[in-house]
Amino acid sequence: MKPKQTSSRNINMVDSFEKLPVEIFDTPLEGSAYVANEIAALIREKQAANERCILGLATGSTPMTLYDELVRLHKEEGLSFKNVITFNLDEYYPLDKDAWQSYHSFMHRHLFDQIDIDPANIHIPNAELPKEQVKDHCQQFENMIEDAGGIDLQILGIGFNGHIGFNEPGSAITSRTRLVTLDNSTRLANSREFQNISQVPRLAITMGVGTIMKAKRIILMAWGNKAAIVARSVEGYISEQVPASVLQQHEDCTFVIDQSAASELTRFKSPWLTGDCEWTPQMIKRAVVHMAMKLKKPVLSLTMMDYNENGLGDLLVEKGDTYEINLQVFYMLRDSITGWPGGKAGAIIPGHPERSEPYPKRCLIFSPHPDDDIISMGGTFMRLHDQGHEVHVAYQTSGNIAVTDEFVTRFLDFAVGFEQMFGIDNETSKIVLNKASGFLQKKKKNQPDTLEIRRIKGLIRRCEAKATCRYVGIPEKNCHFLNLPFYETGTVEKNPMSEKDIEITMDLLKKIKPHQVYCAGDLADPHGTHKVCLDIIFESLRRLKNEGQEWLKDCWVWLYKGAWQEWDIADIEMAIPMSPDQVMKKRYGIFIHQSQKDAVPFQGTDSREFWQRAEDRNGNTADVYSQLGLTKYAAMEAFVRWHH
Repeated sequence: MKPKQTSSRNINMVDSFEKLPVEIFDTPLEGSAYVANEIAALIREKQAANERCILGLATGSTPMTLYDELVRLHKEEGLSFKNVITFNLDEYYPLDKDAWQSYHSFMHRHLFDQIDIDPANIHIPNAELPKEQVKDHCQQFENMIEDAGGIDLQILGIGFNGHIGFNEPGSAITSRTRLVTLDNSTRLANSREFQNISQVPRLAITMGVGTIMKAKRIILMAWGNKAAIVARSVEGYISEQVPASVLQQHEDCTFVIDQSAASELTRFKSPWLTGDCEWTPQMIKRAVVHMAMKLKKPVLSLTMMDYNENGLGDLLVEKGDTYEINLQVFYMLRDSITGWPGGKAGAIIPGHPERSEPYPKRCLIFSPHPDDDIISMGGTFMRLHDQGHEVHVAYQTSGNIAVTDEFVTRFLDFAVGFEQMFGIDNETSKIVLNKASGFLQKKKKNQPDTLEIRRIKGLIRRCEAKATCRYVGIPEKNCHFLNLPFYETGTVEKNPMSEKDIEITMDLLKKIKPHQVYCAGDLADPHGTHKVCLDIIFESLRRLKNEGQEWLKDCWVWLYKGAWQEWDIADIEMAIPMSPDQVMKKRYGIFIHQSQKDAVPFQGTDSREFWQRAEDRNGNTADVYSQLGLTKYAAMEAFVRWHH
């Protein structure tokens, strides 16, 4: 498994921007395998020398695939951990070690319980101690690391604010293991592991920056939507306000990241600044659009001086006239805008993002949760139906964990009252209500729901999704509830995709044979559900292609973003404009999902309601097009095509 390599012609220019080594992989799985192989090689090297291997370990979603690979190496390739001593970076405080959210529990679930490590060699900060004993415990933790000979290899993740471990912005470079107060942004980001932010501990025990820097080797891993902070840490100035940037001073530190996390690095975002650049139409569009946005000028107003002063002199040399380049980019932006997401019947429109034929099309919208369809592409959803296409929606998961307990008793009360009102025997409903109410009254903090309650919560979201389809005009037979098994754990932490998930998805695709597939390309989803759902779709399409399914030749796949972010303006290939009335109609469609309104469990770092996020995001996309010199619309939904 080899990382992406930078070409020799611009390696020195890249080095001038990136201040420490960066290895880039296509997927987190490939990056994790790379790191796991390095760990395995170190363990075996130490075993051969009859020495102990001292590992510093991280928690959170980032290293989960790494631990999966280490477990596989142990079970399938005989990697032994008997000579390994581990020290974990951090732990919430206070928190019972057996709590599902504790890092003690996390490490045992994902690694320790599945390998042959000696339990005496596992060291995790103790969050059950009285506060007055924590300081001494932290010093003992430091002493144990030193007595073990120091950490040979430290694994790190990175927070959105640049924290490593729980060393928040402002942590001293010399800091040691200690009790810290968590930044509110960190608590918001980690609220995905809890019902809501109020349940996230305000304190944590963490190794200090100085402790981390004493490790002989450090690998920091980052996947997905960490691009902005990765770029600041790798290319920015060293600052205690970005703790990860301090790693630039370490003698042997490498960032291992995927393509998404690398997207803000200069070599990807502005490759023309790192040396020679191949000026493809897409690269020209990216360079000119970013320059126009930086200068706050319409594309057609850019001058030769603008090009020369913003590192695009080589583009002028190769392509010549400034205005011709401006026109080329303007036309690319203009041609991405269409009011006909399914193509316009009988019309031949050069540069249109979609085909006119066949018409009408069979369109399949994949919605990871039961509201992503209306939140992310509600305007497009309605327009496809209104323009006569056969629209299907596949709700991939039940979404049951994102329903508050109060909704369960509310709807059970309704069921009992409904049956009583119409003289229907309601004894069974009363039993279910009493049983559910009794469980919820005694439910412990962060305790998973019973299967019965999860089914009720799933039914609530299913009814909301059906109501949305009725609102749009989609017949009930075109609503498909897949209830993919990977999601049904009862906790925020999901299983990896399985063969059953793929089989269910393939069966639906073969049944509908769509001309268009819409799916969520938004990997910023704090649950990670969107990523798994997208992987399932991609794998299903890959297998169907290998089967020689003829209909796939006429099937185009469009990716939308979800409630958390939008596509880069330079990447958008289809933009669907919306009028003020259409914006309001979409808002009312989102309101149908009452269980997700006002108090949303697991909403991530954004405190806005979903309708607010959608309107702000769609409005901002329209504003950016307008700033670049295009027509001003009230809002726009954006899509990127995926080629299978």
